[in-house]
Amino acid sequence: MNLAALLAVALGGALGALLRYAFYWLPLVATAERFPLGTLLVNVLGSLLAGFVFYWLMQHVALRPEWRSFLLVGVLGSFSTFSAFSLEVMSMLQQNRWRAALVYITLSLVLCILMAFAGWLLGRKIWPAGRIIDE
Repeated sequence: MNLAALLAVALGGALGALLRYAFYWLPLVATAERFPLGTLLVNVLGSLLAGFVFYWLMQHVALRPEWRSFLLVGVLGSFSTFSAFSLEVMSMLQQNRWRAALVYITLSLVLCILMAFAGWLLGRKIWPAGRIIDE
């Protein structure tokens, strides 16, 4: 890993994060209390873009590794981490590794949801409800 790669990922990550933040300003965000439509759209669009950019980079464009990292890891990685998950599952399916893909999908969903809940419980234990944290 070199400085150029690190900077490419950092700058791409900043751009992707800004794009993701922009989605939260869409009128669709008003539905977030009932259904996280903004997050769903970011994840679906991020997965579509990841597949497109990955194909484009692998088949049609000879970019330096730093630019590949800028686009895939930086921009799309911070725009939607679900895009990386989607590319990994797609790769497994293309290799006819159906069982591995199903296990990965199941473990990713179940473990991540369980860990989100565990993190919430840990936070609640460390900072009980009603206790204000001064900045």
